[in-house]
Order: sequence, then structure tokens, then C-alpha cells
Amino acid sequence: MNDSGAASSVGRFLTLADTAEILSLTVAEVLELVRTGELPAIRLGTQSTPAGGAGTIGAGSAGVWRVERVVLESFIEAKYEEARRMSLWQQSDFGNIPELSGGTIIRPDD
Repeated sequence: MNDSGAASSVGRFLTLADTAEILSLTVAEVLELVRTGELPAIRLGTQSTPAGGAGTIGAGSAGVWRVERVVLESFIEAKYEEARRMSLWQQSDFGNIPELSGGTIIRPDD
């Protein structure tokens, strides 16, 4: 991910459309990640939404969202780490049952 040639052509800040393309998501899905705070981003422009412009991306004076390239790279790395930990967790659920019981299945007395 540290390809300096590709990084310099993209620039420091990415639009939501650029971010969506990198993540293979729709712009609406990226916007949802931003709105929930899962993907940190900054909003440029005014904070007011023009009449009839609610819900539109980059409409008039509503401002536009930008995601910093290094933040996106960190987000992707965190998702890889989350997937790795989830995989280990799921493996441990099945792998430790015999270990916890000393290799035998303990059944209650009937």
C-alpha cells in the first residue's frame, strides 16, 4: 500500500467516490460508514443543507466529505486485523472445547 507513484497521483484527500472505488462499495455505503463514525472523514464547506437537498451527496452548500488517504489505509488494515481476530476467535471456540474438558465429554448424571 506504500506505492509512492500511485499515492502521489491520488493526492492526500479522497472523495467518497474515490473511496468507494477503492473499497469496492457504493458511495452510499461509504457515506454510511462516515456518518456512523466507522470511517473517519472531514467535511469541507458549510454545514447547512439547502432546501430539498437533504440526503444528496455534495449538494450545493451542504459541504463535501473527504477521506484522508492514510486514514483509509489504516481503516483497511484495521479491517484485516478484525477479520484475522474473528477467524482466530471462531477457531478457538471449536478447538478449546476438548481442551477445557480434559479431552473427555462431561455429561450430567441422569
